[in-house]
This record gives sequence, structure tokens and C-alpha cells, in this order.
Amino acid sequence: MNYSFEYIDIILLAMIAGFIFLRLRGILGKKTGHEENMRAAFPHDFTTKSQQNQKIDENSFDEKAKADFLKGAKIAYESIVTSFSSGELKKIKALLDKKVFNEFSEAIEERKNKGLKSETTFIGINSADIKNYSQINNMFEVTVDFVSEIISCVEDKEKKLISGDPKKVKKVYDTWKFSRDIKSLSPNWLLVDTQA
Repeated sequence: MNYSFEYIDIILLAMIAGFIFLRLRGILGKKTGHEENMRAAFPHDFTTKSQQNQKIDENSFDEKAKADFLKGAKIAYESIVTSFSSGELKKIKALLDKKVFNEFSEAIEERKNKGLKSETTFIGINSADIKNYSQINNMFEVTVDFVSEIISCVEDKEKKLISGDPKKVKKVYDTWKFSRDIKSLSPNWLLVDTQA
């Protein structure tokens, strides 16, 4: 008879552990101020330090270069999404093309003028795949398809829900284009276009 109670206890403890894990996963997705330095994290070069002066082109964008690029792109993606939601673009200005920075700034200003508040909890990236890449004159462009999980909502001044759901994880599909001047000494990539 005691054995059946032990099994129930084990199942109950497993359910509690699962609940705690899911709550921690949601909380750990929020910005804490201890994130990696984005300038150091995203500027990935296609080449090693000994090859920095060599020309970068479509032929040098091999599997290792793609993997290194995607690692940085994922970090940039999370930082840009969470910074845009919180309205703090200064931290990510070095990752944005001037046109994209201005578009984001206008959207944040419009949100403020309407008295709307955006909250986003970044759960994680399910996948990031290079859709295509090309070189146009000195500019090398890489387009990436991202699939991520995010909890997001927008509320008005009275905390009335306008859009989203603060309790529901949704899957988000984004296509972003990054660009880099191959003749520039800077290894930085810039976000030049976003498509949802």
C-alpha cells in the first residue's frame, strides 16, 4: 500500500520540477543587464586573423564561416528584438544600418506617443538558417530565416491588453538581411532589412 503513495509522490515532484523549469526558462529569457557585449559578440569575420587582409567573397563563405556568422547573428537577433521591445536602441545602434535604426526609432516614438507599453520575454531561437548570400560591389549581404519563441504583449495606459498574450508563447518567423562592406577594416555586420 505504501508503494502506491511513493509513486504518487514521485509523479507530484516531477510535475513541480517541470513547472519550476518552465518558469525559470521564461524568466531567464528576460534582459538582466548581464548580457554579452554585442560589439564583441556579433562582429564575426569570414576569415581568421591571419587572413584578414584577404578579399572576402562568396567563395570564402564556407561552412565554418557560415556557422560563425550564424552564431553571431543569433546573439544579434535576440539583442535587437529585446532592445526594440524595451525601447532602448542605444545598446544596439552599432548593429543597425542607419535606415533600420531610424525606422525602429520612429516605431518606438509612435508607441510612446500613443501611451503603449510593450513587454517581451525572449524564450529562445528554434532555428536560424542562411536563406541566401550575395556580393554586390563592395557589399556582402546574408539573408537569414529565424524561427524563435517569444512571449509578447502590448498594453495601453490603463494596462488594457491591446495585442499579444502575456501568458502565451508564440512562434515568430522573421527574415533579416545583414550586410558588411568587404573593404572596410571593421568586421561589423549591420542589420539592413527585416521582414516578418
